[in-house]
Amino acid sequence: MRRVLIAAGLAAVLSTGAAWAHHSFAMFQMERSVTFNGTVKELQWTNPHTWLQVMVEQPDGKVIEWGFEGQNLAAMRQFGWTRTTVKPGDKVTIVGSPARSGATLASLKTITLPDGRTLAGILNVGRAGPPPAETFTI
Repeated sequence: MRRVLIAAGLAAVLSTGAAWAHHSFAMFQMERSVTFNGTVKELQWTNPHTWLQVMVEQPDGKVIEWGFEGQNLAAMRQFGWTRTTVKPGDKVTIVGSPARSGATLASLKTITLPDGRTLAGILNVGRAGPPPAETFTI
């Protein structure tokens, strides 16, 4: 029995590194800030991170679904978010950092809502780099 408890404790300690590691925004080019204008498709109000799906018109005119990763629910609430902050059809402006892989994913640095309010979507937005130099507009 003692061996089982020691093994379980060791497994719990060793697995925490993997859990902390996945909470990184390293997959995004955080030194870049891009402005995306689009229409909300869906807010996934879940832990460990929220996701906002937005239909964004690319520079070539094609409309593509982008996924924007925000913080966990507790942090999003501190930023002023609720599960009803955005709804499908809302026109929004997002500043985010695109994925390093080139996938249509980005971090959710800030969002400007239809009523004009701007909310953060990740921590330490002020250290994220220069003002947006690129814009995708719908």
